[in-house]
Amino acid sequence: MATSSLSLIFLLSSLLLIPSLLASSPLQNHQYVVDQVHRSINVSRRNLGYLSCGTGNPIDDCWRCDPNWEKNRQRLANCAIGFGKNAVGGRDGKIYVVTNSGNDDPVNPKPGTLRYGVIQDEPLWIIFARDMVIQLKEELIMNSFKTIDGRGANVHIAGGPCITIQYVTNVIIHGIHIHDCKQGGNAMVRSSPHHYGWRTISDGDGVSIFGGSHIWIDHCSLSNCVDGLIDAIMGSTAITISNNYMTKHDKVMLLGHSDSHVQDKNMQVTIAFNHFGEGLVQRIPRCRHGYFHVVNNDYTHWEMYAIGGSANPTINSQGNRFLASDFTFSKEVTKHEISPESEWKNWNWRSDGDLMLNGAFFVKSGAGASSNYAKASSLSAKSSSLISSLVSGAGALSCREGSHC
Repeated sequence: MATSSLSLIFLLSSLLLIPSLLASSPLQNHQYVVDQVHRSINVSRRNLGYLSCGTGNPIDDCWRCDPNWEKNRQRLANCAIGFGKNAVGGRDGKIYVVTNSGNDDPVNPKPGTLRYGVIQDEPLWIIFARDMVIQLKEELIMNSFKTIDGRGANVHIAGGPCITIQYVTNVIIHGIHIHDCKQGGNAMVRSSPHHYGWRTISDGDGVSIFGGSHIWIDHCSLSNCVDGLIDAIMGSTAITISNNYMTKHDKVMLLGHSDSHVQDKNMQVTIAFNHFGEGLVQRIPRCRHGYFHVVNNDYTHWEMYAIGGSANPTINSQGNRFLASDFTFSKEVTKHEISPESEWKNWNWRSDGDLMLNGAFFVKSGAGASSNYAKASSLSAKSSSLISSLVSGAGALSCREGSHC
């Protein structure tokens, strides 16, 4: 244990040295700088891979230390942080096991399918009997008080329409691969045991939150969907998006329906401990109106911008690591959308303790005092020097029964 502790200290100390080394070498080739940082990140993550808990990540430290996690699955609901921390999902209900990955019937789903579980009125904690790929024929419209828990199996929702959380509350989605999501619609779809109705064309999001509240999306791997990976609109609030690994996508996250939809002024979203990786372009996230806490994430790729917004959102960026690409015009983290500077200069956007690498920079605006960010503060930020350990497990985990996850 002493040797492991010393190794961890050495790794974290090495990461702390990276910014100073880069800053002291102005003549270094830009690509060399990027390669060195990526190499250090990857080496540190490989070496930290044996650590499933005790990393300082408060969510993982809450449950991943338990070798009997599969016998205490619903305890996960007590580990949430941020604005979505009160999302209980199906904690107080029965365990429902998905045994049938095919035969998706959007109107009359069969027992044993994922769709049958998510539409029920009672609280359910939904798990999977084995590894499976679920290709849905239409949107998976969830009912309230549900958890989709992929731990213990390799579960993909892919190749069709994906998850819709519409006008419901208390939903947890954990440990699922969500990718290659398509549009659906112009079809009947059931949303509860007592109701089905006509759905118009869907956007093709990985997860669409529409008027939803108390939502927690944790440890999912998301990529390559038609529209957004995770979108939250139309008065949605009390949301935490944490520990996810997002790659290969253009418009990653839209938080807020439109500049004119003032109902989103009460939106509060926490984005924490995520790894935003290769092939991402923009909207990581793109915010409107509400209050957004972007804390302790690792941004290793963006092509246009990382954090953007319009309609006077409050953005509190704390303890993140931003590694800009070598492309000259992709250094800025932020994008104040649409409005002239005379307007956006009054929006409250701050960068507090963020680590900027390879020329990355954050254009601040509005007030800097902490009191102006009270509604956009949801947990205590940790030092950006600890990012490698905090996000080392981002994405869907390879959990097997009888061992640490």
